[in-house]
Amino acid sequence: MRALLFVPGDAPAKLDQALGAGADALIVDLEDSVAPDGKAAARRHAAAFLARARDATGRPQLYLRVNALETGLTDADLAAVMPAAPDGIVLPKAAGARDVAALGARLCVHEAGIGLPDGATRILPIATETARAVLALSSLSRGGYAGGHARLSGLTWGAEDLSADLGAEANRDETGAWTGTARLARALTLLAAAAAEVDAIDTVHTAYRDLDGLERACREARRDGFAGKLAIHPGQVPVINAAFAPSEAALAEARAVVAAFAAAPGAGVVGLGGAMLDRPHLRRAERLIARAAGPAERS
Repeated sequence: MRALLFVPGDAPAKLDQALGAGADALIVDLEDSVAPDGKAAARRHAAAFLARARDATGRPQLYLRVNALETGLTDADLAAVMPAAPDGIVLPKAAGARDVAALGARLCVHEAGIGLPDGATRILPIATETARAVLALSSLSRGGYAGGHARLSGLTWGAEDLSADLGAEANRDETGAWTGTARLARALTLLAAAAAEVDAIDTVHTAYRDLDGLERACREARRDGFAGKLAIHPGQVPVINAAFAPSEAALAEARAVVAAFAAAPGAGVVGLGGAMLDRPHLRRAERLIARAAGPAERS
């Protein structure tokens, strides 16, 4: 997924408009964008929107950001919205494998109750919003735990809540660059996603009118290995989609690499265009092709 657009769950008009924004995924938000006294109404609006959006032609993936497990609100969120069968759940303040498994167990119960296959609902953790979560990232590696890994659709990170947890005055320095702890959280998210064999999704660009800055942030994120980026405004979606869409030349090269290995079954190294390529080149090419597929195929 390239652009994943947050939309407040308590804003029905914005939810309907977001369907046409061009994002690969919509994240209907019940957490930060909804005031405490608006949670119940947001759940009703979110459930109604998801129920009618599921049958929309060419729709994006439909995710729901629930409230964090530690708030005690997650179960009410799921009870209200799971009958509408979202494609996935965004779990904020996720502290590693333990929290992902806890959410997975809840989802299993809801899926059984509405006739969905076990594992049908994916999980996208926001995995760096507390110090404890950052230190638990390694637990998400493939094979590192039982009960939930198959649900992972990716990993993403956040710097705002982490700053608050640390008591930091800012998460960017005087030049606008991430401070050291934020850079560390970003890097660890990339490493954890690679270890879990899922895509890494970059965090939001909060200056939503600064499209030039967003484009630079997307270029840097793609360079470093991120597959997409969270968005907080529909105007950010075209910039993110363009930045993370592989070029035709890159796709043609990736397909040539895949074809070369297919023509030499069992080979560890193949020659192509005067260069010797090994298995890491094949994995990179396969991931590029997968990212260029439609949202439903990528998920």
